[in-house]
Formats: sequence, C-alpha cells, structure tokens
Amino acid sequence: MFFFAGRKSCIVQIILMKKTSCFNSPYKLFVFFYILFFMRDYKSFAQKIISSGEFSGSVLLDEPMARHTTFKIGGAVPVFFEPENTDSLMVLLAALESEKISCFILGGGSNVVFCDSGFEGAVVSLLKINALKISSVKDDDVVVSAEAGATMSSFVNFCTENGFSGAEKFAGLPGTVGGALFMNARCFDLSICELFVEARYIDLENFTERRKVFSPAEWDYKVSPFQNGKMLLLSASFRLRKNIRSKEEIKTENKKYIEERKSKGHFDFPSAGSVFRNNRGFGAPSGRIIDECGLRGKQIGMAQIAPFHGNFIINLGGATQKDVKALVEFTVKEVKAKTGFCLQPEIIFVDK
Repeated sequence: MFFFAGRKSCIVQIILMKKTSCFNSPYKLFVFFYILFFMRDYKSFAQKIISSGEFSGSVLLDEPMARHTTFKIGGAVPVFFEPENTDSLMVLLAALESEKISCFILGGGSNVVFCDSGFEGAVVSLLKINALKISSVKDDDVVVSAEAGATMSSFVNFCTENGFSGAEKFAGLPGTVGGALFMNARCFDLSICELFVEARYIDLENFTERRKVFSPAEWDYKVSPFQNGKMLLLSASFRLRKNIRSKEEIKTENKKYIEERKSKGHFDFPSAGSVFRNNRGFGAPSGRIIDECGLRGKQIGMAQIAPFHGNFIINLGGATQKDVKALVEFTVKEVKAKTGFCLQPEIIFVDK
C-alpha cells in the first residue's frame, strides 16, 4: 500500500516530474499513476463511509498526526476517522477489514510517536466515544463506567463532581481511559488495574463484542491483557468509594497531584511522559539511573532528555520521530554499557 502526503504534494511531484522530464521514464510514469490510483482509492473509501448513512463522526484527509499527539510529532495520514459511537466504529472497522486497509487505533495520543512521513493506512480516533456514567451504587461502593475515548481528566472530574474517591492520583494524567487501561497506567504508586472491574471490547479476530472481568493474573506493572493485539477496548468500569472524602477534599487532592506534575515540568514541553518502564530489579527508577549515567540534557536533533527529569524526552520544537528514536536507542546503549541494565521503552513508535 502506497502512502501519500496529500494532493498538494502530488501536484508538486507532477511539476517536478515535468521540469526534470521524469515522464520519459516508463517506470516513474507507472509509479506516478499508481500513486494517483491509491489517492483516489482512499478518497473514494472515505466518501463511501460518509455516504453509507451508517457512520456518524468526522473524516479528515491528509491529516498531520502532529496535531493529535502530545509529542507534536508525525506526518500526514491518508485518512483520519473520528466515529461518534460504537455502532459507527464497528461499521468502519468492518469496511477497513473488507478493503484490506491497515489502521491504527488512537486514543489521546499521549504515548505514541508517529513516523515523520506519515502512516500507510487509516487512523481511527476514539476521542468522540467518551460517555461516562454511574453503573451501580451499593452502600459506599460505586462503579463508574467510561467509554474508551473519555479522557482521564474527564473521568477524574466526573468522579470528583459526584463525590467519588479513588481516582485522585490520576488527576493531570494525559490520554484516555482506554489508553490508560491498555498500558495499565501507574501514577504515584497506584495502577489503574487496582480500580478496574470489567471491560467491553471487540474481539478483532471475529469482530464480536465481548466482556473481560478483572483477573489479577493477567495484570502486572505496565502490563495488561489488552496488549495482545487482538482486543479493542470499548469501555471499562471502575470501583470507587463515596462518603470517604467531601467533594472539596477530593478537589484538594486532585490539585496536589496536578501541582506535583507541574513542579516536575510535565507540561512545559511536548512529550510522551515517561519513556522507559521502571524495573524494580534495578534498585532505582529509570529516571534516576539515566541521571546517574550523566545523560540528563543529552540532545539529538531537537529531541532532548529533559534537564528536569531523566525519564522524559522532550520536543524542543521541530523534533522528528528519527530524533526521538535515536535518543532512545542512545540512552539504552549508554545505560547498558555503564550499569548492565537494559532499559525497556514504553512509548510506541508508529512507523510508516
């Protein structure tokens, strides 16, 4: 499947081909028309989805992924979908499968770095599938359900406004509920699986909807059962408590954790948060190990190991995926050479 960066760039290619007489080459002429074919194919596919009457949501062509990630890195994708509900998502996934178009499912874009030249296929954002509701209340136990595209901030705010305690440590965490559960996000020594009750997901092998109930054996530090590539999260429910703290006390707790993130520079530059997983066997957090290796402030291109946090790589402005990947590889190599420890990246690099 050919990647194209947009109709404008193809017009530029046509002009360059004419100026350099590239049309004299049968091979290059073939490639040119092959690219045009796939451009029409993506556009017609998008139009087919829009006109089907079964899809609610937005469709964008030639959409830069830098607009949709916290790292602010990534080239254009041929087509970017934002379904508004689960039915539309199912229609879209079935159509993509039928047309054999590869796709990447995107949440809040807080843990991914897209290729500088884009991605060959469709990106499907879940951000508009974001409903929150109270599923059950029994004495002081409350279960709150959140669709996968709900942001963690909206989830924490929903719990706060209803006087439910338990999610305060996730205040200020970027990304979505689906992404947090997929990565088993951990904040201030609390993993999200410790609140998790059950989830609805799509089995990607047969496109059927299923449920998964919490089972401790399937979870570990930054590990979840949803990482096997065969399940697409739709929604999840979490157990919280009421009558433990007042609404004002919960707000105060939220603010405390947000302020701690701010004081550590979490929001000062575009980034993907922690780059490497912590390993208890190392005897220290990854950030401290990187600091002790003298790597804080190391820069490749416009990507830099943050001067304020060894486990953060920041975009100084104009950083590319190539810069970030090179800095990650350099850090892994240096730490391995100096300590014997092998750092494990937790950010996802989406290649072309």
